[in-house]
Amino acid sequence: MTMSKENIKILCVDDEPDILEILKYNLSNEGYQISTAKDGKIAVKKAKEIKPNLIIMDIMMPNMDGIQTCEILRSDESFNDTLIMFLTARGEDYSYVAAYEAGADDYVTKPVKPKILLSKVKGLLRRSKKYSDNEFNEIEFGDLRINREKYKVYKSDKSISLPRKEFELLNLLASKPDKVFKREKIMEKVWGEQVVVGDRTIDVHIRKLRKKIGDKYFKTVKGVGYKFIIEE
Repeated sequence: MTMSKENIKILCVDDEPDILEILKYNLSNEGYQISTAKDGKIAVKKAKEIKPNLIIMDIMMPNMDGIQTCEILRSDESFNDTLIMFLTARGEDYSYVAAYEAGADDYVTKPVKPKILLSKVKGLLRRSKKYSDNEFNEIEFGDLRINREKYKVYKSDKSISLPRKEFELLNLLASKPDKVFKREKIMEKVWGEQVVVGDRTIDVHIRKLRKKIGDKYFKTVKGVGYKFIIEE
């Protein structure tokens, strides 16, 4: 079964009204069905009522925090296919670990940046087998569009010609904005385990992408790898 955006239900959970308003505004504008809850206890009750496809939830909340809420939902088989994304304060490394151990699928750091939020939501739904690949075969970041199905890239509606490896590298980095991809993982995903390439090959491809698409989208993490950046 495939679903379109207007049929996807998202439950947003946070004890801060301003955060809930930001989430609701941006996700509603994308066409998703949005419900809200101000703490974990209300979230569990509402989740059972509406059966959301995705829950976006703060970790630190009164009455019942996000970790406890996630554990309760994950213990219920009816939520096996429900995606859960956490909101975490930047720098709280322990929160990331606890979130994944509780059964989270992804996280977004606060303060919430709408473009990153929407990109991560689309990425989660795209990776889920329940949703149509056609719905998410094209992703947008401001004036940049990447069409995965047609292997095409557009900047301000102008087509940009990219060789296959450059496209695959761009597609990999853009699939998870703000995530640092290690050089070894880039080599494995883009060139394959059987092909031997050096670090210089990756650097050259990144330099070409920066020249064709824009330097602002790519950040070098010295000694580690690269990540795709979304600017506000």
